[in-house]
Amino acid sequence: MTLNKPPVSAPAKRAPRTIAGAASSHSNANRAALIANYETAIHLMQQGKFDKAHAAFDKMLLNSPGELADRIRMYISACLLQISKGKTTFASHEEQYDYAISLLNNGNYEDARQNFKAILAAKPSADYAFYGLAVLASMTGDSHECLEHLTEAIRQNPRNRIQARADSDFQDMADDPRFTDLLYPEV
Repeated sequence: MTLNKPPVSAPAKRAPRTIAGAASSHSNANRAALIANYETAIHLMQQGKFDKAHAAFDKMLLNSPGELADRIRMYISACLLQISKGKTTFASHEEQYDYAISLLNNGNYEDARQNFKAILAAKPSADYAFYGLAVLASMTGDSHECLEHLTEAIRQNPRNRIQARADSDFQDMADDPRFTDLLYPEV
């Protein structure tokens, strides 16, 4: 006589439990969204977008568990420190120009461009800012923009023509006949 034993089934998986009871799949979705937002905010910091990262961390802080909230507060502090460092004030437009030139020399072309344009927004007659934009355009290979800015710099201050003749930053423009005509109109 053979006894048929009932088939043994695997024990059913139980839902994770928390102190308050069973964890819901809704909380898992919230946790996944929180982690995704956290990673996005970290990525913004790495890109130097501290204002946006700060806003993202602030939003997360309201719904974060304790261990993550502490870390978020640390990142908020770091963002605020970087934001306060980034706000540079200048005593004069000439001082801002010197800063823009240092940015240009270090390869921070977009920051240099923003500073030159800020000078021109405040003082449209700043021939040196047009000259700086011309140098920047030459260094980045934009000959048309270089010629436009250099023409304006020379129009506002003819001494810029003499300075440009000796400026090695315009070496990439030396073969352009328009550049030669601009610098040596008397020939």
